[in-house]
Amino acid sequence: MPFDYEGTGMDILRTARTQVLDDGIALDRSQVLEVLELGDDRLEETMLLAHEVRMKWCGPEVEVEGIVSLKTGGCPEDCHFCSQSGLFASPVRAAWLDIPSLVEAAKQTAKTGATEFCIVAAVRGPDARLLAQVAAGIDAIRNEVEIDIACSLGMLDQDQVDQLAAMGVHRYNHNLETSRSYFPNVVTTHTWEERWNTLRMVREAGMEVCCGGILGMGETLEQRAEFAADLTALEPDEVPLNFLNPRPGTPFGDLDVLPASDALRAVAAFRLALPRTILRFAGGREITLGDLGAEKGILGGINAVIVGNYLTTLGRPAEQDLELLGELRMPIKALGSTI
Repeated sequence: MPFDYEGTGMDILRTARTQVLDDGIALDRSQVLEVLELGDDRLEETMLLAHEVRMKWCGPEVEVEGIVSLKTGGCPEDCHFCSQSGLFASPVRAAWLDIPSLVEAAKQTAKTGATEFCIVAAVRGPDARLLAQVAAGIDAIRNEVEIDIACSLGMLDQDQVDQLAAMGVHRYNHNLETSRSYFPNVVTTHTWEERWNTLRMVREAGMEVCCGGILGMGETLEQRAEFAADLTALEPDEVPLNFLNPRPGTPFGDLDVLPASDALRAVAAFRLALPRTILRFAGGREITLGDLGAEKGILGGINAVIVGNYLTTLGRPAEQDLELLGELRMPIKALGSTI
């Protein structure tokens, strides 16, 4: 479809077409802000451009991932969006998943065609007990299932990074959550810099870096653009984009859900800031975007999805997402050779 570059806001899309689509050069912070400030009348063009960028620099494949919580609830941190914090009066209570259940979850994930299975724990960082259980879980999964294994276990020190790398963890997730300037409004029990340092060590150890965040936590458009620039500087292999699903009992429980148009515009803007990165639909897309959100996002810059449920909230049935990928003629990414 040809672009009509007449009208307000089209200069940035014209620039993005040349800079990002043709040359593969990411938009900078000020340019991302210009995209985020575009009106709804330019949303379709913006998403189409983001889709073209995704197809050119990433290809048509979609990476499918399942996640499971090894340790749920009882976290000592005060992330204001999270019902797993032990500091809030939320309904989530601490629980551990045993190894057979972990293996079964990996099996069910693999049956969907997913190539990635992420083991998650609600902790500040892993202690010796948790790392031992993760190691046992990884061994048990590999004896039964052919799938890449990722982990998300909070902040790490160098020894813990080395242990996970030795276990053969394919990718490590640790979200920055939001921009550096807005982070103190979201978390007070640790710093943005502590998260950044974990990600630096993960990269240096040879694991892939998965780092994203949550949109719609009260940040300004300027801070949303700052966050995109932070991620561009980090150069993660994968960026999961979550949209706030306000959880009862948390400090952000009364925030409004991000409007669908803002969410889709952000997806497109982050694709233009990260042209070669895996950009994954994660939590909150169902409540923010509704039933058509998956299709609009995949045709607007997204090239990866989490299928099934999230950690403490329900997602779409995996079959619905897989059927959609078939209808859109988007092939599921094959299993990597890292394991």
